[in-house]
Amino acid sequence: MFIRRESFKQFIQLYPITSAILLINSIIFTLIKLPFIPHSIIIENLISINLYIKEGELWRLVTPIFLHISPGHFIFNSFALLLFGPAIEQMLKHVRFLLLYSISGIGANILTYLFYPLTYAHLGASGAIFGLIGFYLYLTIFQSRILSRQDAQMIKVISAFALIMTFIQTNVNVMAHIGGCTIGFLLAFLLYKHY
Repeated sequence: MFIRRESFKQFIQLYPITSAILLINSIIFTLIKLPFIPHSIIIENLISINLYIKEGELWRLVTPIFLHISPGHFIFNSFALLLFGPAIEQMLKHVRFLLLYSISGIGANILTYLFYPLTYAHLGASGAIFGLIGFYLYLTIFQSRILSRQDAQMIKVISAFALIMTFIQTNVNVMAHIGGCTIGFLLAFLLYKHY
């Protein structure tokens, strides 16, 4: 489930949504890091700031999902999407996978807006990534027959590790992690159809 054997071309053909998200993340991250483009222009216009959302800049509930400022943050979220995305995209098909990813990310950002102060600012795909983890948790609980024992064990270990790191690391949007995971878990009931 988590091991990729496709060629680069096959990967793009089989998982176009995962590929497109990775491409968008990579382009935006590269633009932020180019020395001749002031990265503050991109960050200031795309980052989620609760005060600006309150003032009507609703795109800030979406754009942070594609925004990463540090190499570590970008690599971790890209690797997580590369690891978790393809199997779910294959199970749900493209449109439902896009719905899972985007609703988890946007929903996590809405919860961040509702529960954190107006001065709070954040960015990153963590809410959407945790939505994928929530989907996998749904599978381990309600559809365990479709998972190998190794895959189910890996999902449990990764989920536990991600949850622990949520509370140990500094500068983590806890609401986005927990909210995204919860939303992904709940969406699985609606989106997953096993025939």
